[in-house]
Amino acid sequence: MSRLKGRVTLATVAGSAGVSVATVSKVLNGRSDVSPGTRARVQDILEKHGYVGRRPEPVQRETVELFYQGVVNAYSVEVIQGVVEAGQTAGVDIVLNSRPKHPPAVNPSPGRAAPWIRQLIANGRRAAIGLTSELSDADLAALARARLPLVVIDPANTPEPDVTSVGSTNFAGGMAAAQHLLSLGHRRIGYVGGKPTSGCNQARMSAFRSAMDAVGADVPPQYIWLSDFLYDDGVAGASAMLDLPDRPTAIFAGSDEVALGVLEAARARGLRVPEDLSLVGFDDTEVARLASPPLTTVRQPLREMGAVALRTALQLAAGESVASHHVELATSLIVRGSAAPHGLSSVAAS
Repeated sequence: MSRLKGRVTLATVAGSAGVSVATVSKVLNGRSDVSPGTRARVQDILEKHGYVGRRPEPVQRETVELFYQGVVNAYSVEVIQGVVEAGQTAGVDIVLNSRPKHPPAVNPSPGRAAPWIRQLIANGRRAAIGLTSELSDADLAALARARLPLVVIDPANTPEPDVTSVGSTNFAGGMAAAQHLLSLGHRRIGYVGGKPTSGCNQARMSAFRSAMDAVGADVPPQYIWLSDFLYDDGVAGASAMLDLPDRPTAIFAGSDEVALGVLEAARARGLRVPEDLSLVGFDDTEVARLASPPLTTVRQPLREMGAVALRTALQLAAGESVASHHVELATSLIVRGSAAPHGLSSVAAS
């Protein structure tokens, strides 16, 4: 049998087999009301002529937008992974977008939602999840008008009462970090953390101050450095503190990435961790385990935070009620090798 020329269609296969187009369609769809002989003849022609059917319409899956501001680091990777894995389980696709931090001069006019918010709504997203993102009142109003559920993970500023958020027990974690350093005999302890407006930073620093007040330990202004949760901020903050005449003997870093910056600042000054400077981080990301020495840190269940955010967003999208609009998952102190008793250096030298 010669190969049919041109694009092979149901009509050309039917003509070659001497049957109707409906019969060929029945064979393709596995219908039982076709005689064995006819089925075999049609299948033989389909095979010999390499029939390729029309591409089926793509299955439309629900999508959830996950947006973040700033750089992707070890912290955000863990959270994003949690959202994506939960999305796979729920059968929804996660669309990841970075929203740059614009200077005030290019922010949208008051009362007008940012263009990307309008695009998000136009794209038919099922829900939106913001990771450490700042949203204007206009953005929140636009999302509310569109009835697009929003869940924010570790909001960059203190969340509004009606904005659903997921985080961790930052105050308890900050208290655990400070109390650990205090239990090792340290009293000159510095804090290097994020922005003053950051809700999670406020909780961690408040806990630090509370723990210090409880034992009567003074916290001079020079022992507090607030900028961001990034490596360079750790270097800058620790450098300023470690150059003081009465430098701190320990530092509580507001994130593991900040802690890596503190390690570098100490190394540059010939200080050993933990012999000359004790250090506790926050997050328990992969970098905490890979650091030298491995970081004592406060563990946040980052992947679970992402998963809870996705499940909560889908609940809201389905019109279901949630147990709480502000979820905090438990933190825990992970003791490794970056903190030691105060005076260890002088003991080792004697």
